[in-house]
Amino acid sequence: MYVDRDMALALALEPIPVEVERGRLRLYAKAIGETNPVYTDVAAARAQGYPDLPAPPSFLGNAVELDIPEPLSWMSAVGIDITSTLHGEQSMVYHKMVFAGDSLLLARRIVDVYVKKAGTLEFVVKRTDVLRGNDLVAEAYCSIAVLHPEAGK
Repeated sequence: MYVDRDMALALALEPIPVEVERGRLRLYAKAIGETNPVYTDVAAARAQGYPDLPAPPSFLGNAVELDIPEPLSWMSAVGIDITSTLHGEQSMVYHKMVFAGDSLLLARRIVDVYVKKAGTLEFVVKRTDVLRGNDLVAEAYCSIAVLHPEAGK
């Protein structure tokens, strides 16, 4: 079943508050093999002029949104069977740095739905605005490919 594009674009997804914790940043830095001490040692971070541990660049796109309760609920909200999906694409636009202790708000919405390969692939694009107060710190884009093998028959 294809996603109803108009319904998906109009869907209101609940914003999600997130607290950036030092321990989570350290764990993430270790998991990605980051060896720069500014990502794990508060004194090293402050010596570089940061107020606290900075979030590694990929943290907002990979860790933050996947840590929320039911991170894939937006897909079921538009009628996607998650067993027929593939990760399509992911990108980030950064505006400001994020640090340990920051309180963020993830404001998510579907921004596009389109079909390729004679209808066998449908793409749903979600944008997440990462806000600190009223400041936009980053935009995260995630594209999910929905498989429709019946369209090729």
